[in-house]
Amino acid sequence: MPYSDLSPTLEEQFLYDCQVDISERGEVVAKFFNSNPLLPGVILTENQEFFGMISRQRFLQRLSRPYGIELFSKRPLKVLYRWENKEILILEGSTPILEATQTALQRLPDLVYEPIVVKFEPHIYRLIDMYQLLIAQSKIHQLWNKILQQLYQELQIQASLDGLTQVPNRRFFDQYFDQQWSKLKFTEFPLSLIFSDVDYFKKYNDTYGHQAGDDCLKQVAQVIAQTLTSEQGLVARYGGEEFVVILPKIDQEQAILIAEKIRDHLQALQIDHQSSSVSAYVTLSLGIATAEFGNPETMKTIKTPGDLIVLADQALYQAKNQGRNRVVCSSLRHPYLWVTNPAISLKNSRKDS
Repeated sequence: MPYSDLSPTLEEQFLYDCQVDISERGEVVAKFFNSNPLLPGVILTENQEFFGMISRQRFLQRLSRPYGIELFSKRPLKVLYRWENKEILILEGSTPILEATQTALQRLPDLVYEPIVVKFEPHIYRLIDMYQLLIAQSKIHQLWNKILQQLYQELQIQASLDGLTQVPNRRFFDQYFDQQWSKLKFTEFPLSLIFSDVDYFKKYNDTYGHQAGDDCLKQVAQVIAQTLTSEQGLVARYGGEEFVVILPKIDQEQAILIAEKIRDHLQALQIDHQSSSVSAYVTLSLGIATAEFGNPETMKTIKTPGDLIVLADQALYQAKNQGRNRVVCSSLRHPYLWVTNPAISLKNSRKDS
């Protein structure tokens, strides 16, 4: 949106151009007003020079008084103008709308709604109706409000993103996770969490430097985000080299498949990590926990959002403790199920169910 739209001037508005010499009779002006119901007034000239202005309202008021038509319709406009002798507001065409409106509203009460004379060059004058001016001002305020709303939304988005990786931050995760918990806890749908941690990230920083470490985290965040579909869930940076994935309506088996995809996609990037003890490339350890809201037995253990976070974090700890570069799923039937192959894991989980 161009900022010129927010500070328009009088010369950019629709202006009325109706000029009558003061030697003309009042009936000439009456014809102008009758033929153009929207005409707010006429500019009066004398020998082609600006002389004054008379508004539709003032003119009709004079003619509506006793003997008004007889007194003024057949006489020169100069006679009528002498009877009026009201102050006229004249503004330059370059005057901003907001400034013009403020100036116009500061006039005496009986003059507030009088048309404004807009001056361009010598001998060039136009009229703008006060109603038009107020509409133009209203549009400017609407545009400003729209911009402020957009800026506020952008600030909200920026406040919810991690500055480095540009995925949602911990604050947004907390809010979104609580919302999903409240939304799903009275349904039959599950809610899964995947906690992931970059293996030996401190060694990576020590070997390649902090700038490379930042680039690594950006790539990890991108891999996780691209692995998920918008319908599946949301990834957030939980802190340091740790990321968390929220998966509403995703059960344990689906969460395992997603976690393995994330791990495989990162390995496919082959980000060098010569200091790692598990691979020549950057790897992830992942821990999964699922709240089965439709299963009363499991929900006896997982009573709050914090309980699910603890289980997922403990599963992540087990993944790191068992050798890293793997997925471990927290389960009430299996304290910690080490997933080395999704197919094997799913087969075992079905067998025990």
